[in-house]
Amino acid sequence: MGGVLAGMRVVEGSAFVACPSGGMTLAQHGADVIRFDAIGGGIDYHRWPLTPDGQSLYWQGLNKGKRSIQVDLRSPEGRELITALATAPGPDAGIFTTNFPAVGWLSYDSLRRHRDDLIMVAITGNHDGSTAVDYTVNCAMGYPWLTGAHGTVNHVLPAWDVICGQTAALGVLAAERQRSRTGQGGLVNLALSDVALAAVSMLGHVAEAQLLGAQRPRIGNDVYGAFGRDFELADGERIQIVAVSARQWQSVVAACGIGDEVAALEAETGLDFTRADGDRYLARDRLNPLVARWCATRSLADASAALDAQGACWGRYQSILELVADDPRCSTENPLFAEVDHPETGRYLTPGPPLRFSGHNGADPGAAPRLGQHTDEVLAGVLGLSATEIAGLHDRRVVA
Repeated sequence: MGGVLAGMRVVEGSAFVACPSGGMTLAQHGADVIRFDAIGGGIDYHRWPLTPDGQSLYWQGLNKGKRSIQVDLRSPEGRELITALATAPGPDAGIFTTNFPAVGWLSYDSLRRHRDDLIMVAITGNHDGSTAVDYTVNCAMGYPWLTGAHGTVNHVLPAWDVICGQTAALGVLAAERQRSRTGQGGLVNLALSDVALAAVSMLGHVAEAQLLGAQRPRIGNDVYGAFGRDFELADGERIQIVAVSARQWQSVVAACGIGDEVAALEAETGLDFTRADGDRYLARDRLNPLVARWCATRSLADASAALDAQGACWGRYQSILELVADDPRCSTENPLFAEVDHPETGRYLTPGPPLRFSGHNGADPGAAPRLGQHTDEVLAGVLGLSATEIAGLHDRRVVA
């Protein structure tokens, strides 16, 4: 694959979302990412959603553009192969990422004995090495208590896993830059819960609790500190309208034709809806009905035409089926996507990397590999093993 990272080689031992998504990001920008799995596939190889014949679209989605090898990780010979791959010579090699337990033969100290400038990014659940996954991290961050109107509501998006994967990719690039400047590799530790805690703190939640002693209230679908919520249209469609700036608010007021009523409400309350996001939030119980009344008399086509004419910020609520069928952003009209043939499941819409570099066409989205598809290719091309040696490994069931 082409791309701005062409020439870089990363060996990945991973499962589920965080580590594989980070490796896929590097692969889609041109890095040669070699994922190793146990023979027959790891614990995420059959994770849902599945095709009717049992192929995991989840596994495919997280491993596009990589090379795949199958190795008996319990055998000393198999572990020696992975060690050799992770520590192979070359200025753009010697990079290893994993969310497996980094102990024993997979520990940084053990691998570093084979290459002193090794770069290793090790993902754990918590900073002390204890176990955590996105779902157990999210429930501790307070967001399920803020989501919805009552009870605890878990978000279906594994956001912390996804952000952790991108942070891991950044860790690889930062460590590789350090090595290119100083000649020194290093161990980069990354805890999933630290990714979440950093984000929660960045958004002001930790300071809000510590300094103000305040528990943010549950507000349903309203946007905290600004104007925004969902509205139902006359044809049963539902849209989200948001105004987080003066210009966006003026667009909503103009599109809905509620200027006089808004001005009267400002005069009554002494609030300034044009300049202060917080004032629009404080008056949401008075402003929301004005917009809701306008929406209730218009179809999606009519509402979208009026909102677009004023440059308002809004979006339609739609199912994933509707997203794929009707939204031009999720199609080959968007240069993010291409129709790609995947060996196990066939041709479907596949995204490349969302980053676009000027003067560079970027990398192909890349097909998802078959499990072990590149085993012989990697053994020969990276480790320099002969056909006889590779055949012996197959005969002894060290690789597949």
